[in-house]
Formats: sequence, C-alpha cells, structure tokens
Amino acid sequence: MKRLNTKSFVAIGMLGSLSFVLMLIKFPIPPFPSYLTVDFSDIPALIAALMFGPAAAVLVELIKNIIDYLVIGSEAGIPIGNFANFAAGIVFVLPTYYVFKRLNKKWGLAVSLIAGTVFMSVFMSILNYMAILPAYIILLGWDPMSNSALRQLVVAAILPFNIIKGMIITVIFLLVYSRLRGWIDRQAVYKSA
Repeated sequence: MKRLNTKSFVAIGMLGSLSFVLMLIKFPIPPFPSYLTVDFSDIPALIAALMFGPAAAVLVELIKNIIDYLVIGSEAGIPIGNFANFAAGIVFVLPTYYVFKRLNKKWGLAVSLIAGTVFMSVFMSILNYMAILPAYIILLGWDPMSNSALRQLVVAAILPFNIIKGMIITVIFLLVYSRLRGWIDRQAVYKSA
C-alpha cells in the first residue's frame, strides 16, 4: 500500500471537492427512469487512484458523498442515494485500477475501464435488486413491486443504464487522461519520493 503524505491528502481533498461539483452536473438518459442520471464525478476518483492508489480513490468517493449529503440532503432522510453512488464509484474505480495495474499497456486503460464498467453494472444490478430499490420502496412510499417486477426493472433499466453510463465515463476519462497522463505520472513519482 502506498503511504500518503500531507500533500497527497490535500490533493485527495481537492479531488473529492471537484468530484462533488461534478456530481451536481448530471443528466438523465432517455428512455431510462429520470432518477437514473449520469455525472462525471468518478473521474477525479480515477485520477486519485492512478496518482495515489486505491485508498485515495475510496477517500475521494467518500468525501464527495459526505459533502453531497451535507449540502443537498436526501429525499429519503437517510443517504440511500449517496450509499448507492459510493458503492457504484468504488465498484467502478477499484476494478479499473487493479486491472490497469496488471496490464499497464498502452491499451490497458481502455480494457480496465471496460472491466470496471462490467463489474459496476453487474454489482449495482444485484445491489439495486437486493437493497437499494426495496429501501426506496419502503422509505419513499413507492408502489410495492413484486419480485418479478423488481427483477424486470433491474434487467430493463438498471443494468443497461449502468453499462451506458460506464461507457460514457470511459470515453470522457480516456480523453482527459490523454491530456493529463504526464502530469498524473509525475505526481505519482513526486508523491513516492
């Protein structure tokens, strides 16, 4: 595990704050339900992972969601949406990081982002079916769904939405990374010095 120094923690805090700002800029993708939105708040967490390691990515995702809950709040009263966002960010960024560290080739980042997208899509489908959607049904008074209706919502909306969201983030991150690669590599070198 990489040791983090004071400069690293400052950078992680700044990336967490940037991630929160990017979380505010979100948009739905028709024809999916309007509560499923795309934002680019995982990009700073990916940068943190590449610069400082996986613990930094987790901290960026945590900072983003704590700030969001404190500033925006939650319609359910408890941070179900923030928990879902945190889980989705972690299961996207960490597999991406570990696959990229294994491959570390020119094409390795694209492959690792696709692996992260697949992992996030499958994991979030299961989590939505088992916990997140039932919690919203109970806390927000949504119409109760049968298991088959819940499964159909996950298969028809949650799974394809997360695949599309992951692919959008993949394309944007590859564009950002192509511009920032030298800087990110230098920051990682300076941090370990």
